[in-house]
Amino acid sequence: MASQILPLELIDRCIGSRIWVIMKNEREFSGTLLGFDDFVNMVLEDVTEYETTPEGTKKTKLNQTLLNGNNICMLIPGSSGPEE
Repeated sequence: MASQILPLELIDRCIGSRIWVIMKNEREFSGTLLGFDDFVNMVLEDVTEYETTPEGTKKTKLNQTLLNGNNICMLIPGSSGPEE
């Protein structure tokens, strides 16, 4: 019998490690996951924000940020973002 892991369990195992978050809009975030709730609202620290614009990719460093779970499209645990 194969072991199963639920999505929120996987995210819980990622607390304290690097995670790459792809949003529904043209933004991506890479940082250390501090915590999340049942709606997958997330708090990240030591964050790099990547914003895709017609001129290219804009990169911004942030100390902490709160991401709304409604706007999250995909999570990539253990990744440091699109530059990796």
